[in-house]
Amino acid sequence: MNEQANTGAKSAILESEYHYSQEVIKKLSDYFDAKVVGQQQLKFSLIAAILADGHILVESVPGLAKTTAAKAISDAVDGQFARIQCTPDLLPGDIVGTQIYNQANGKFETILGPVFANFVLLDEVNRSSAKTQSAMLEAMQEKHVTIGGTTYNMPEDVFIVIATQNPIEQEGTYPLSEAQTDRFIIKEVITYPLAAEEVEILNRIESGVISRVDPAVLTIKDIDQVQDIVDKVYVDESIKWYISSIIVASRRASQIQGLEIGKYVRIGASPRASIAFLKMAKASALMHGRTYVTPDDVKMVRHQVLRHRIGLNYSAVADNITVEQVIDGIVNSVKTP
Repeated sequence: MNEQANTGAKSAILESEYHYSQEVIKKLSDYFDAKVVGQQQLKFSLIAAILADGHILVESVPGLAKTTAAKAISDAVDGQFARIQCTPDLLPGDIVGTQIYNQANGKFETILGPVFANFVLLDEVNRSSAKTQSAMLEAMQEKHVTIGGTTYNMPEDVFIVIATQNPIEQEGTYPLSEAQTDRFIIKEVITYPLAAEEVEILNRIESGVISRVDPAVLTIKDIDQVQDIVDKVYVDESIKWYISSIIVASRRASQIQGLEIGKYVRIGASPRASIAFLKMAKASALMHGRTYVTPDDVKMVRHQVLRHRIGLNYSAVADNITVEQVIDGIVNSVKTP
């Protein structure tokens, strides 16, 4: 990217806006670190996705602080928060709301569900049935739901769904459909903590730090304003072509010469992946103190953006090929601008 493009990028964001955004990002980061030990990759993904105004899917085995991390981010902001524990008997009306007959006045009254909040935590989303999972589709994509023929809008300023799920190999899980997972701007996968981090977790449990409820350090207006600043981050035309080339390569991976791993791809990424790359790369740039996107920003979010959008075939399972390996092969096959 040439210097002229960089100069143009900096002029799109005022200096006061830049410093304000860095202050908000630091407060979010510090609050997360006070509640969650390690998991720096998860912290980056959560903050970047919120700044990019996208929904987040987090996967890991039970007990690795998925819920704690999601709650920490939402607690940092003084907004409406709702937690929905997903179980097999959870009904769509339990999430979006329903109509109840009022015998006193002989009329049906609409009772809105917990989804009408700024931050909605869907805990263990894949333990609910497919019918219940689909109840979130309209809310996540259109930012409104329909109850009894009437449309009700989500909060206008900030509406973020943070869903956690267990690996589908575990008992009592229902795989999310491609249509639903595509609505999440990213999917992050959490791994086990290191030995030193585990000791720190025990120390914080003893001291009561983790269970303590600290006051919020930001408002919904802060998040809303920084989301607007993220939109102003400059993206050169060459970066947009780079993103497009990666997505197109994912759709014809088996035809790319020299990409042996491409034979494992069953389905490529949708146009939503391009949009997710653009938004996440902008958020990454701002989190790294820049007002313009570089190819490294795109590469940095490649796994989060693509791991739930690229489908692998049965040969990949048989050969122990992971989706991350395939993503790396696809991205490496595309020339960096």
